[in-house]
Amino acid sequence: MLATGTVENVTAESPQSNADIATEDNIARREATFRFTVENISQLKERVLSPPCYVRCLPWRILILVRNSTNTPERSTLQKALSIFLQCNEGSETPGWTCYGLGELKLLSHKPDGEHLCRKLHHMYHCKEDDWGYANFISWQDLMNPDAGFVQNDSITVEAHVVAEAPHGVSWDSKKHTGFIGLKNQGATCYMNSLLQTLFFTNVLRKAVYKIPTSGDDSSRSVAFALQRVFYDLQFSDIPVATKKLTKSFGWETLDSFMQHDVQEFLRVLLDKLESKMRHTVVEGTVPKLFEGKMTSFIKCRNVNCSSTRVETFYDIQLSVMGKNNIYESFKEYISTELLDGDNKYDAGEHGLQEAEKGVRFDVFPPILHLHLLRFQYDPQSDTSIKFNDRFEFFEAINLDQYLQDAPQSPAHYTLHAVLVHSGDIHGGHYVVFINPKGDGKESVLGQRGGSHNTSHSERRPI
Repeated sequence: MLATGTVENVTAESPQSNADIATEDNIARREATFRFTVENISQLKERVLSPPCYVRCLPWRILILVRNSTNTPERSTLQKALSIFLQCNEGSETPGWTCYGLGELKLLSHKPDGEHLCRKLHHMYHCKEDDWGYANFISWQDLMNPDAGFVQNDSITVEAHVVAEAPHGVSWDSKKHTGFIGLKNQGATCYMNSLLQTLFFTNVLRKAVYKIPTSGDDSSRSVAFALQRVFYDLQFSDIPVATKKLTKSFGWETLDSFMQHDVQEFLRVLLDKLESKMRHTVVEGTVPKLFEGKMTSFIKCRNVNCSSTRVETFYDIQLSVMGKNNIYESFKEYISTELLDGDNKYDAGEHGLQEAEKGVRFDVFPPILHLHLLRFQYDPQSDTSIKFNDRFEFFEAINLDQYLQDAPQSPAHYTLHAVLVHSGDIHGGHYVVFINPKGDGKESVLGQRGGSHNTSHSERRPI
C-alpha cells in the first residue's frame, strides 16, 4: 500500500505488511496507522509527502517541511522548525467534499528508552483546508538534539494514526463498504433519523412493523405505512432514504421539519401510534411487550402502620447525570428513599401528619430498556436550563438485578446496542447515533446515552 518515493535527495519509505496492502476491502476502513521515513533530513529544502494510506476510500498522507518560525518571546528572531501535517484527499477535483478526521502525529525516537513526541489533531478536512497539523511541530535545535534520538543516520520517522468519519461530497458507497445506508436530513431531522436507525436495528420491532396490515391505507396519513416504507428502503435500497412521506404522515408541514423536536417525546408518540395500529392484528401487544416495564411508587410511615403504593408502567427511565460517575450510581440514586419530615410530613389521614419514607421500586424491567440521561436540567443559580457535559460511564453489559424489588424469573442482564449522542448546547446542536448492527432480538441488548434528549436503548439478552 505504501511505496517508496524520492523527492530530490529525500526518500520516503513506509514499511509494508500484508495488512497494509491496499485492497477493495480495506480502503474503506475507519482507521489506520502508517509511518513515513525521511532520509537526509539535514538537507531538506522542499516539502515531502508520504505515499498515500487509504482510510474511508480517501488518500491520507504525512506532509513534512522545514519552516522559519517567529514563535519566540521577542517575535523578531527567526527560528528554524520542523512542520508536520496530516493531509487528506489533496488534489481532488470535487469542490464540495468534506471528511472529519482525528488522530495523532508522532515523531519517533530511535533510542530504546527515548520518548516519542506526540501531538493530537482533529479537523474537518475540505478542498480549501486539506491538511492540518503543526507548523512548529518541533524546533530544529530540539530535533537535532542527539539525546532525544529523533535523528538516526540523518533520517527521521513520523507515524500517523487516522480515524475518519464517512466522507461527504465524494464517491462513498455506504451500502458497498458498510452494508447499510443512511437517511436524508430534511433540515433539522437528525434526531429523528438517529432514532429511526435505532428502531430499524431493533429487529423484533421491525418485523412486527412489517406485519401491520396497511392495505388500503392513505400513504400520506398512515404512519405505519410510511414507516414500513422507510424500513423496507433501509433494508433493500442502495441509496440514502427520504423521510418526507413519514413526516407528512405525522401531519408536519415543511416548516416543522426545520424545527428540532424532543427525541424522547417523538419516540413516545411514534410508539403510541404503532401500538394503536397494531390493535386487533397478529402483532397486537408488541410495543408494551418489548418496551414496557413496571415500578411501584410507595410512601411508608415510620411511626404508624400506614402506607400507600401505586403500580406504574414506564417506557423509559430518566437517569440523573450531574454528580454521577456511571450508570450504577444513577440507578442507586433513582431507588433511594426520600424522608418526609418537618414541614413536608405525609398526611396519613386518620393518623395525621407523619414522618414517612417515599421512593420507588422496580418490579419488572422490559426486554428492551430505554435509558434517558438528563443532561439538560434547570439550574436554580442561573434560573435557566443548562446542559451538563459531565463525564458519565456506561458499559457494554450491565446487570440490573440488584435494583429489582424481587429476584427476577429471568436475569435483568443487558447488552449495549445503541448510543444516541447530542452535541451542542441548550439552544441547538446535532444528533448522531452509534449502533451495534449485529444485535438482534434473539441475542443482543441495546443501550444508549446522550445529551439533552438522548435516550439509551438496551435489549435484554440471556447470559
